[in-house]
Amino acid sequence: MYSVRIRELLILFFGDVIFLYLALYATLLIRYLEVPSTDLLMQHVDPFSLLFVVWVFVFFISGLYDQHTMIFRARLPERIFKVQAANILLAALFFFVVPVGITPKTNLVLYLFISFGFIMGWRIATVPWLLRRHRKQALLIGGGIEYKELLAEINGNDRYPFKFVDSICVDHADGGKLAEQVFSKLKNKHLAFVIVDVRHHKLGGILPHLYKPIFSNVEFIDLRSLYEEIYERMPLSVLLDPQFVEELAMLPSSPWYAAAKRVIDVVGGIAMAMVTLVAAPFIWFAMRFEGGGELFIRQKRFGLRSVEVSVRKFRSMRTNNAASAAWTKEEKENKVTRVGAILRKVSLDEFPQCLNILSGELSLIGPRSDIEGLGKRLAEEIPLYEYRYVVKPGITGWAQVNQQYEPGNISPQSVEETKMRLMYDFYYIKHRSFMLDIIIALKTLKRMAFRVSSW
Repeated sequence: MYSVRIRELLILFFGDVIFLYLALYATLLIRYLEVPSTDLLMQHVDPFSLLFVVWVFVFFISGLYDQHTMIFRARLPERIFKVQAANILLAALFFFVVPVGITPKTNLVLYLFISFGFIMGWRIATVPWLLRRHRKQALLIGGGIEYKELLAEINGNDRYPFKFVDSICVDHADGGKLAEQVFSKLKNKHLAFVIVDVRHHKLGGILPHLYKPIFSNVEFIDLRSLYEEIYERMPLSVLLDPQFVEELAMLPSSPWYAAAKRVIDVVGGIAMAMVTLVAAPFIWFAMRFEGGGELFIRQKRFGLRSVEVSVRKFRSMRTNNAASAAWTKEEKENKVTRVGAILRKVSLDEFPQCLNILSGELSLIGPRSDIEGLGKRLAEEIPLYEYRYVVKPGITGWAQVNQQYEPGNISPQSVEETKMRLMYDFYYIKHRSFMLDIIIALKTLKRMAFRVSSW
């Protein structure tokens, strides 16, 4: 599956570059109503090549190379148009600042629509055709909500190398007949893959028999590993498996990674401190116009291993009840101010936490630190919740850049939403690395700029 993912990324990347150049050629052809001369092409190719490097980078931070882009294509047209509109604005700024010998004002507007059509045709029509493959037969054995999600996802998308021709949900299966049912399904001679939840308690007595030579023509894949690879989060069933979470919490971290992460935290903390110093006077004046109140608030939050830390933030609500155990009344009794709404949209209210980052209490990237009252309530409601603090909490994290929130619900706090957030946190704990942190940082910049997680 990993090699398939690399192949997809390479096809998307080279295809995007090719069609960006083709769109430029088509723009010149339509603009001047004749085949572009070599001189005209070279005048545009050189500066546009520099832009294409930036544009592909924008494609990346906007999610056009995310795995979900291949899976969920319904909103792809809107996403591509918005990204290309942003790229055209960058191009206009580039040609205004850098003297390159051309001023393609009309060309840029024309290129916006032509490139949109080319990239759309490439992504919607051509890519699925290129990635289409013969799908081998597979059997799914498992339970829980992830069983249903995988069954619908795999069979609903022909990008995968197999499809489920049969499945067994073991949640309500008769233990005495389950083994007989499983072995009868395995008699299918055309079966190439068996995706099985190896940690499901009902399958413990059956698993040793699945690896006998009689089934040597079948490749067995762990259901949870497959789920992680597709959804980039842990399945909810891990909440019923304390041993797995304990093993996850004990995974060692590379000392080189820890050192690099600390360097990035210091550099990022200094940058946040500079922004905070510049922005503070303007925020203070804006708050005065709205009715006064404190510029900063102080909150008690959880740090590494649930140790209490005190953080400062720019005030975004009328009062600071969020730090108390009465957090559930916040939405009705403690409204977000107009200045606060703006601060939250661009995440500027978080910047004073630079002090905690520089002191080493928090990190730039990690599972999001909880307010004391909220964190205690969630720990009571959700099993194994406090294991998320086995790594240093961060200002932003894997959940914040991936979890799909309802409109207006910037900071979800319900139990169900938090369970999903926890699955992203556990995924980060298991796969944390320098490269994953870089990806989170880039996606965070995108969210700060657009505040739309589905881009």
